[in-house]
Amino acid sequence: MARNIAIKVARAEKDMTQKELAEAVGISRQTMNAIEQGEYNPTIRLCRAICRVLGKSLDDLFWEEEQESSETGNGGST
Repeated sequence: MARNIAIKVARAEKDMTQKELAEAVGISRQTMNAIEQGEYNPTIRLCRAICRVLGKSLDDLFWEEEQESSETGNGGST
């Protein structure tokens, strides 16, 4: 799981610490840190709570771009 830089950026825009955001959504600062570090996969309910507090959409904070892979068998040749 990749780091969630979008949450950190959105939190900084609101001038909030990890502790303040964590308290606003009802989790520990350690859990918020783990989410930002990509070490914890939050529930959809928690994702929505974070979005509400930061004034962002789910796509803004949690969308992961799909990486193209050569394993699909398309290899780029026609």
